[in-house]
Amino acid sequence: MKECTQCGKCCTKYSDGGLSASDDEIEMWQLFRPDIAEYVKAGLIWMSPQTGKQLSLCPFLRKVPEQNIYTCDIYYDRPDDCKSYPVTIKQMLNDECEMLEEDDLKHPVKAQRSLDKLMADSRPAFDK
Repeated sequence: MKECTQCGKCCTKYSDGGLSASDDEIEMWQLFRPDIAEYVKAGLIWMSPQTGKQLSLCPFLRKVPEQNIYTCDIYYDRPDDCKSYPVTIKQMLNDECEMLEEDDLKHPVKAQRSLDKLMADSRPAFDK
């Protein structure tokens, strides 16, 4: 498995609905990062502060044009939903994640173990 290439596929695919924030995250943002909290509505992220409607892209995602990579303005304060991605090799395959290598596709169980080790600081291991 390769290092993350910052291709942004995970952020662009999942930032337009389906992500949420826990009560603890919301409370932390309200106290320390109100600039993030204003994009949360009823636990859902990323909602427009002006209209209350779902945004089509995370407002904190930035594309670096010359390098064709993405960066996150709130990386250290990002929601747990973002921190725990990716969860499964199948999810990475569906999302066309550039971290996958040919050997990962040939040996998905081994690749899942490697992914779980890589993500150990962000989430529990995937349990079938």
